Amino acid sequence: QVQLVESGGGLVQAGGSLRLSCTTSERTSDKYTMGWFRQAPGKEREFVVCINWSGISTNYAASVKGRFTISRDIAANTVSLQMNSLKPEDTAVYYCAAGRSFGSVQSPSGVEYWGQGTQVTVSS
Repeated sequence: QVQLVESGGGLVQAGGSLRLSCTTSERTSDKYTMGWFRQAPGKEREFVVCINWSGISTNYAASVKGRFTISRDIAANTVSLQMNSLKPEDTAVYYCAAGRSFGSVQSPSGVEYWGQGTQVTVSS
C-alpha cells in the first residue's frame, strides 16, 4: 500500500503562484507514474498532469499547459507541482495520484493510489 501525502495548498490572488508537493511512503521511482488531479465543488475530478517513472515524459491538461510544471525527485520520493499565473478557475482540491502506467494515470479510473487532497483557492 502506497501512501501519498500532499502539502502546499492555500489561498492566493489571481496571477500568483503556489507549489504543491506529494511525498510517497515508499520508493516509487521505478514503479509508478505520478500525477495530479483536481476537483472543484459540484464538478467531477479531472486530470491535471502526470509524469512517468523517470521524469522524462509528462502530459498536461490543455487548461494548465504553459502555467503548471510537474517534477519529481526520485531520491526524495517527492513529486511537485509548480503552479504559476493562477486563475480563479484553478480553485479546487488537488489530489496526488499514482498508477502503474503512464496512460492509466490520465483518468481517475486508472489511478491506484490517491492522496487526501489539498485545497487551492484563487481569489479574483
